[in-house]
Amino acid sequence: MPAESPERLTARADFRPVRPVRAYQRVAEQIEERILGGSLPPGSRLPGERELMRQFDVGRSTIREALRVLQSSGLIRSRPGDPQGAEVLGVSPDTLSHALGRLARSHLSGLGELIQFRMLLDAESYRLAARLHSADDLRRLTGLVDEMAQLAPGDPRGFSAADGEFHRVVAEASGNALLALCARAVHDAVVEAIESKLVRAEGAGEAADAMRRSVAHHRQILDALGARDGARAARLGRQALHDHYAPHVPPQDRPRLRAALEEEPESPAG
Repeated sequence: MPAESPERLTARADFRPVRPVRAYQRVAEQIEERILGGSLPPGSRLPGERELMRQFDVGRSTIREALRVLQSSGLIRSRPGDPQGAEVLGVSPDTLSHALGRLARSHLSGLGELIQFRMLLDAESYRLAARLHSADDLRRLTGLVDEMAQLAPGDPRGFSAADGEFHRVVAEASGNALLALCARAVHDAVVEAIESKLVRAEGAGEAADAMRRSVAHHRQILDALGARDGARAARLGRQALHDHYAPHVPPQDRPRLRAALEEEPESPAG
């Protein structure tokens, strides 16, 4: 076929009008790059407003709008006029977990989807951790399960904290920082969305039984991790979450959780 003429190619171009980028956006972008790049680590402070105005050569309103954008993104904590400068928070699971919790309460998603998401993430964390964990990871996990057993049933808050730490260590042992960040955030979002309601709804006897079952489940996970059996660890993780939460989600969401339990059959070797 003959090549199309430049006129025809130009006629097909689909350009859209552009808007000028405002100065506060450029300021926010530069600060965000420094935070994500590590030159402004969590806990450090940005320069004060006057110094930022001098360095960026912009007015106070521009700096304050840039700081507002960064704070709404969860990257900094800022108070107008703070002489110490805004505190850098960096990328945090807390920011992500709060966003996921709000999403689960909105019309866009729901609790069933959030729990299903946790089932999938936890399963992959277990699968990878079974293959990649170190001896130190296994010692830490064993210590946390022993701590959970000691805290149950008299200290539900301490029990929950040890349980959360167990999942954090597993996620870190997976060797994937993004998976660890998401797994921890989803765990915290699920706990925030439903766990406190379950504690209030259950009687003391039911809560104690649930904690004892949880300890037994975590010991099974430990056995699978120690044997480097990722498939079994993933299966146990999904099943435990399903059994714990399925009775407390709306009936229309329960098939969603059951679907997350199913595994594709292995295809026969060709």
